[in-house]
Amino acid sequence: MNRRSFIYQACGVSLSLPVLARPARVTYLDQIGLQLYTLRNSIGQNLAKTIDEVAKIGYKQVEPYGFPSDQAIEMIKRSRDQGMQVNSSHFTWDSLLHPEKKGIKPFEEVLELARKHGLTDLVVPYLSGKDREGLTGYEKTADALNEGAEQAKEAGIRLAYHNHAFEFKPMGLGKTGFDVFVERFSPDMYFEIDVFWVKVGGVDPVAQLEKLENRVSQVHLKDLKKGTVCPNFGKVEQDAFDEIGDGMIPMIPVMKAARACGVKHCHVEQDHSPAPLKSVRKSLKHLRS
Repeated sequence: MNRRSFIYQACGVSLSLPVLARPARVTYLDQIGLQLYTLRNSIGQNLAKTIDEVAKIGYKQVEPYGFPSDQAIEMIKRSRDQGMQVNSSHFTWDSLLHPEKKGIKPFEEVLELARKHGLTDLVVPYLSGKDREGLTGYEKTADALNEGAEQAKEAGIRLAYHNHAFEFKPMGLGKTGFDVFVERFSPDMYFEIDVFWVKVGGVDPVAQLEKLENRVSQVHLKDLKKGTVCPNFGKVEQDAFDEIGDGMIPMIPVMKAARACGVKHCHVEQDHSPAPLKSVRKSLKHLRS
């Protein structure tokens, strides 16, 4: 399954003001999340057992993927049964960008199901090639997402877009696809910033958060192997995905920046690992150290 299928008002805290690292960490650790795509293989084999283990490790909330599939709905139910919050989910973005495709639920139905299952946020996790062909492609996609964000707002749902690295690739007129999104997204359309992919795209994650201010709904905490060459707009090797604390991205400054611009939820994620449950346990242990 292709991946990569939320925000509150700015809190008014200036990054120039002293913010102690410990309080910033505690703010998110009280409800630290995990993007469940990290454990997709284990979930496919035994969803209940995997979700139960996530709760035992100490995660306080999760972010499912593939909503509104039966599997995603079961992730929501099981996670809440284990005492974890579920506020957000990645969803099948074709319902918004390509509703004409066979078997795709209309976006209105997706929103109705999101409300039914108590979600406050939906995230577009990825873009197919045709939705990002040149600056014009990004402009058309931004307009479609803006329409979806307006619908979502009426339903009490916040819509966001999750970045990868390809949006930061320079295109015509010295602009990137991400530039188009920043310029074109309406006030109701947000970003879910994945710091790994921002870094791979050759941009400093903290600087990007500062630039976006109150337009970021959530942040994915994902580390990048030391020595990885950036930017890289091609294939990223699986071993480039590292446990938090072992890679090159300092997460405390990221979390401080996220806190300053009003981000409420941060989720650990690691796209690839030979032992995903061990990896998410190690990442949480580092954040709590």
